[in-house]
Amino acid sequence: MAEHKLDARGLICPLPVLKARKVLKQLPVGDIIHVLVTDKAARKDFELFCKESGHILQSVQERGNETEITVVCAKWA
Repeated sequence: MAEHKLDARGLICPLPVLKARKVLKQLPVGDIIHVLVTDKAARKDFELFCKESGHILQSVQERGNETEITVVCAKWA
């Protein structure tokens, strides 16, 4: 299991999810991606994306105007 980082700060919906989706498609099951975002809508976007794709939304940590969203790669639904 490897961990990956994606800097999506400054991007607005739906770009953070689309960029994360592209990375996740290349990862093996169990790998983790940490996505840094500034778009407040990203949390809900990632919740819906994970629900629809089967990936696991592990955590959402807000730090000032930035949020780190952690997703575990799971088998695509």
